[in-house]
Amino acid sequence: MSKVPMTVAGANALREELEHLKKVARPRIVTDIAVAREHGDLKENAEYHAAREQQSFCEGRVKDIEGKLSHAQEIDITKIPASEKVIFGVTVDLLNLDTDKTVTYKIVGDDEADVKENKISVNSPIARGLIGKFIGDEVNIKTPGGDVGFEIDDVRHI
Repeated sequence: MSKVPMTVAGANALREELEHLKKVARPRIVTDIAVAREHGDLKENAEYHAAREQQSFCEGRVKDIEGKLSHAQEIDITKIPASEKVIFGVTVDLLNLDTDKTVTYKIVGDDEADVKENKISVNSPIARGLIGKFIGDEVNIKTPGGDVGFEIDDVRHI
């Protein structure tokens, strides 16, 4: 399988979640299962079934995170010489040519994307349209709401 780009912050967040699942969630779930077993008949024991479901979710998430980390190519944008080119990991300021409003996006890996924090996936239509462009370039991005024109105002390596 090919490497998947991920920022250092994104990889660290996954490592923290993995550590929490292994050191906090797993032991708690094992204790919950043991307590539920003491209540008797397992066929009609809702606490037991809920704990087993939590255990299944937890183990699935652990495997998912371990898989993602094993295929991650961590990219530290602060160690790449700054340029005016849009690449993975940069923070980009865009001027919407239709509304004259400025929006800022950080281009991150798929698992790190969060629109509320203005972090967009490198595979999103906006990021794909921006990668390889330079400050001052005008780009036309196909979005679900139609074509939108942007001008790249700034590219920062933060």
